[in-house]
Amino acid sequence: MESLNNAKISGTGSYVPEKIITNNDLERIVETTDEWIATRTGIKQRRIADDNVATSDLATEASKKALLDANLSAKDLDLIIVATATPDMSFPSTACIVQKNLGAYNAAAFDIGAACTGFIYAITLGNQFIRTGMYHNVLVIGAETLSRIINWEDRDTCVLFGDGAGAVVLQKSENDCGIISSYLGADGENGHTLTQPAGGSRLPASIETIESKLHYIKMDGNEVFKFAVRAMEKSALRALVDSNLSLDEIDFLIPHQANIRIIEAAAKRLKLSMDKVYVNLNLYGNMSAASVPVALDEAAKKGFLTKGSHVLIVGFGGGLTWGASIIKWTK
Repeated sequence: MESLNNAKISGTGSYVPEKIITNNDLERIVETTDEWIATRTGIKQRRIADDNVATSDLATEASKKALLDANLSAKDLDLIIVATATPDMSFPSTACIVQKNLGAYNAAAFDIGAACTGFIYAITLGNQFIRTGMYHNVLVIGAETLSRIINWEDRDTCVLFGDGAGAVVLQKSENDCGIISSYLGADGENGHTLTQPAGGSRLPASIETIESKLHYIKMDGNEVFKFAVRAMEKSALRALVDSNLSLDEIDFLIPHQANIRIIEAAAKRLKLSMDKVYVNLNLYGNMSAASVPVALDEAAKKGFLTKGSHVLIVGFGGGLTWGASIIKWTK
């Protein structure tokens, strides 16, 4: 094994479906209005995958862009990790399907499930594989087709979610750059506040579960909101302690894109100006595990992230789960 080195992000990529559903479109589906959705969530539209498109398809397209940005070929990959709450199927893993699609036959592959925090969990795992020297080129993907598990008759949830995928390539950093700290947390005691009840071993698919609409997202919005603000602050501060940095040294915050009120409240608690916060949920809604990597790719491509800047990524989600990573940018 080699000496411990941080993993750096050497390439980013993202992909969202072409189909757009606006708040005005939703007005014709459920009892809601554009003003109601935008005021309470900050969302104006979301992307929805075509019926013949699966999570692995979105993940594959985002991965191709990340590999190109990193100047790597698929055969160079040692490991593929996919974070998703909407896999193509229970097995094989979505990561194995992406491996096939890319032709990355030298890579190990597996999925992880931490809902909206999934990408931060996955990038933390990828960092550990590189730090130990076990792997050199790791592809980490957050991808979702949440439109498949949305009840379009439930106005409290159908207005929130969208489909998309983001990916990063991790490689060993030769200096003090890269992922310099991470923090992960979970609270299974309150997992019932955000769940997809049926489809697993507890409630296998049946006529009863389908008729009861138990295969859709169920959420206690008020409880999740309160949890989210606390979790974002806690995660960020803990990651800061581990990085030996202060809040004043954070150049940019990329949060999970769930609700503009949550993002603004977290930024206020962290005493960060919204000028330092990347927000794109107005365009895509909540893409769960895809939200952070899509935002990270966009922020990088738009030039908001410069070499040496300290980037804080933070998320929260079903489980309940939460986490944060601080990255010293190298590109």
